[in-house]
Amino acid sequence: MKKWIEILGAYLKGHILNIIIFIICFLIFLVIFLLYSLPLEALKYAFLLIGFFLFLVGSMDYIKFYKKHKILKTIQKNRAISQEAFPSPQNLIEKDYQEWIKGLEEHRKKMIDEKDRKFMNMIDYYTLWSHQIKTPISAMRLLLQSEQSNLREELLEQLFKVEQYVEKVLQYLRIENMENDLVFKRHSLDDIVKQAVRKYAKIFIRRKIKLHYQRLDYEVLTDEKWLLFVIEQILSNSLKYTKQGDIFIYMDKNLSDTLVIEDTGKGIEQEDLPRIFERGFTGYNGRFDKTSTGMGLFLSKQILNRLSHTIAIESIAGKGTKVKIGLDTTDILLE
Repeated sequence: MKKWIEILGAYLKGHILNIIIFIICFLIFLVIFLLYSLPLEALKYAFLLIGFFLFLVGSMDYIKFYKKHKILKTIQKNRAISQEAFPSPQNLIEKDYQEWIKGLEEHRKKMIDEKDRKFMNMIDYYTLWSHQIKTPISAMRLLLQSEQSNLREELLEQLFKVEQYVEKVLQYLRIENMENDLVFKRHSLDDIVKQAVRKYAKIFIRRKIKLHYQRLDYEVLTDEKWLLFVIEQILSNSLKYTKQGDIFIYMDKNLSDTLVIEDTGKGIEQEDLPRIFERGFTGYNGRFDKTSTGMGLFLSKQILNRLSHTIAIESIAGKGTKVKIGLDTTDILLE
């Protein structure tokens, strides 16, 4: 009712000039009738006919106004503008406005198309670069493996980091169209996590970081490649910020379907915790260490959302970090 009254008020406000003209004409008509002393019955009859006619015409005009309002609200809600979307213009001014809006829409579409084209060109370039850079990386690894020097292990570890950064670039480029690459199957979580552990085994040994691993007797419905990437990111962070100490991998005893990766590293400042999943946010540790990109946890969060998994982090600065990955898949998101 309130909405209807608002629309009626807007209609009357838009026709205020017509209403004023009608009132003036009515007064002129009344004065002439009085001056000529015409019968009162004729005056009443004339006013009744005029009132009925104006009510009929006004009602029809209001219905057109209301329908036009509903069409425009639908266009506004759907944000879809086409040649057929607008109601027929009632005058030249309405036609001019519609042409202006359609011109803006065409210009907007051209800008979006141009932006999409440039974005796809950038994606193609960086994808090509990421694949091409793997060749010199592989060549350097072969050379280092045959090299006998005190710096060999250090250089191999740094080269390993380069490979990880390249892989992160590829995953970042793919994440926008990740849905096209998803293959959901039931996998052994133990097998997936062990792949990540083996990948970082040399770093564990070289830094003398002790791994406490409990067998993960659990099957997860997921995409193996993407979940493995997330676990590798979490392990990479644990190793980066745990200079000495322990890393624990186990299933949470209190939360069902939850994998826990815990370390005894430097931890995360409490004021940084609410923002750790933001794109590019590095926090105190990242700014101090100068090597953090702020993309690992952001990518992990985005990927797990699309896999219908969850991630939560608990941390105390100076005492370590606990990452909990919820592996339930009751509501798989493919958007």
